[in-house]
Amino acid sequence: MPSDILLTLNESEKELKKRIKLSLAVQLYVQQKVTIGKAAQIAEMSRFQFETALSENGIPISNLGVEDVMGDIQKLK
Repeated sequence: MPSDILLTLNESEKELKKRIKLSLAVQLYVQQKVTIGKAAQIAEMSRFQFETALSENGIPISNLGVEDVMGDIQKLK
């Protein structure tokens, strides 16, 4: 990574790599290309840490819609 970019961002190379991995994992999760567990692995975080990061950025932890929940309720009856 060019040092001028790191200086501009005021980050170390390690910090930037960590942020890039998290951004990629979040993007793949939001696009429903990976599960939350796989996204956490990509970000090199525990599932709890990844869920916390999602929550801090206003991203829902569950992708279930109302229809999904209602369908599950019907199955349980």
